[in-house]
Amino acid sequence: MSEAPTSPLADLRDDVVACRACPRLVEWRERVAREKRASFADEEYWGRPVPGFGDPGARVLIVGLAPAAHGANRTGRMFTGDRSGDWLFRALHRAGFATQPDGRARDDGLELLDAWLTATLRCAPPGNRPRPDERKNCRPFLEREFDWFLPRIQVVVALGGYAFDHVLRILRDRDWPVPSPKPGFGHGVEVTVEGDEGALILLGSYHPSQQNTFTGTLTEEAFDALWARARACLDGAPSGD
Repeated sequence: MSEAPTSPLADLRDDVVACRACPRLVEWRERVAREKRASFADEEYWGRPVPGFGDPGARVLIVGLAPAAHGANRTGRMFTGDRSGDWLFRALHRAGFATQPDGRARDDGLELLDAWLTATLRCAPPGNRPRPDERKNCRPFLEREFDWFLPRIQVVVALGGYAFDHVLRILRDRDWPVPSPKPGFGHGVEVTVEGDEGALILLGSYHPSQQNTFTGTLTEEAFDALWARARACLDGAPSGD
């Protein structure tokens, strides 16, 4: 599904793609796009900030860290073209949140169902390590996605501790009653926050990075259980605690 050309999401996409607010990230993403990885030498890299994508009517918001240098920075779509994305889209497909189990290019026909996929940063950071000022510069883009999807979204899935903490920070700053002390991150951690705009369930998930999947820190069984829980939350199932 795609948003209407004049929708706030379309305006947001244009603003994301045009952003040059962080000189370090601009230099890095464009250098990677010029030098390329040997296996992708014949491809034209995207080399720009990567917008979110998915179902404009989504009730599930999925937040990652940032585009991968030779993944989304190459293809121009979040989690597309790398092994983390392979894991994610397979799991989303099994849970009924994606129309196909793989994503290789922006025009491959993949659609998300009742889900929107985004990230805390829209440019690939060197070493996957964004700086605080870069996170601050990029935050308004995610805030605008919250503005669009609330109060419709019921579940936010944070892929990794960085995204988990970032989402909690945004909710707290928007005067949502985030528990204190701040909940610790872990796979399957579930935090329910009830604000003026309704109830929101934040689910923490280990990031499907090669480091986590190759070492068995994240298994397909555990990842599937996370998405099954997201689906159950939409259906109003109580927590298993």
